[in-house]
Amino acid sequence: MQALKNTLRPFLSSNFTGILVQRAGIKIFPPPEKVKDVEFPERNKLRIMEKVPQYPPSLRPFKMQKRLRLMRGPEPVHNTLLHKQFGIIALGGGRLKYGHFEMIRMTLLRNFEFDDMFAIWRVDPPWQPITKKPQGSRMGGGKGPIDHYVTPVKPDRVIIEVGGNIKFFQVKKVLQDIANKCPFKAMAISQEILDKRAEIQRRNEENNLNPWTWKYIIQNNIGGCHKWISPVDKLWFAKYL
Repeated sequence: MQALKNTLRPFLSSNFTGILVQRAGIKIFPPPEKVKDVEFPERNKLRIMEKVPQYPPSLRPFKMQKRLRLMRGPEPVHNTLLHKQFGIIALGGGRLKYGHFEMIRMTLLRNFEFDDMFAIWRVDPPWQPITKKPQGSRMGGGKGPIDHYVTPVKPDRVIIEVGGNIKFFQVKKVLQDIANKCPFKAMAISQEILDKRAEIQRRNEENNLNPWTWKYIIQNNIGGCHKWISPVDKLWFAKYL
């Protein structure tokens, strides 16, 4: 007991102005900082997406071609974070099914309490019809019936956005787990990561000393590359598949 009093005597004195450090298992942590200027949406949880789009009763559900161009090239619109906090961004093109939407929604509901945070969708519900013929059917007979609906996604498209009174380290693991389960390459990002990626890309383009870039080669038809490259490469210069 006397040894404990001798240990605590400097802290119990009236003229002590130091900071209490860890002693005999006592841990003092600073209170978490509140995130300022956070704008919450009207609905803070992800809504349930429709599995099948709702058409008018008099309209027959239409069929569609593959339209792979909907998954190629950069995303021109939804490539930034509206709330400037966190989210998941696609690194390649692909299609989201209804099961992927439910996986994202239920994973967030099981891991977070939405008292001081929110999550919003940045993609549309499944709308593109995918047809499939029954197994064992013969060739011919026209296009098969509609099997399911998907949402095509381009590279750099923001899938979901998360924010509120939270830090990135609190949501990074869950967001990365969701990104690993997506049918295309994706990653968990924050506004700082997006800014850093844009800065690195700009710096690489400015400091590039090699004049033989893909853009220069394709625009000048070096080596007759127009005979064997894809028409998509003439638009995006071998950057997007």
